[in-house]
Amino acid sequence: MTAPNATPVETLSFEAARDELVRVVAELEQGAPTLEHSLALWERGEALAARCEEWLLGAKRRLEATRPEASGADSASAEDES
Repeated sequence: MTAPNATPVETLSFEAARDELVRVVAELEQGAPTLEHSLALWERGEALAARCEEWLLGAKRRLEATRPEASGADSASAEDES
């Protein structure tokens, strides 16, 4: 069993955070040798999951920004139909 990665989570790309999260989950599923190690893995996993979500939300905002007319028109149509 390995120690959690010391790389700051906020510096990780989406892919790096996702890959490390997969490793952390696999290690947690196998069972860590101590409670302290399990807690460290859990905390790292939570931070990695938050980093992935941050990247995904940023990507969603970028996509929405490329088509502001379409998203505005869609919400106006939805309001007219209700």
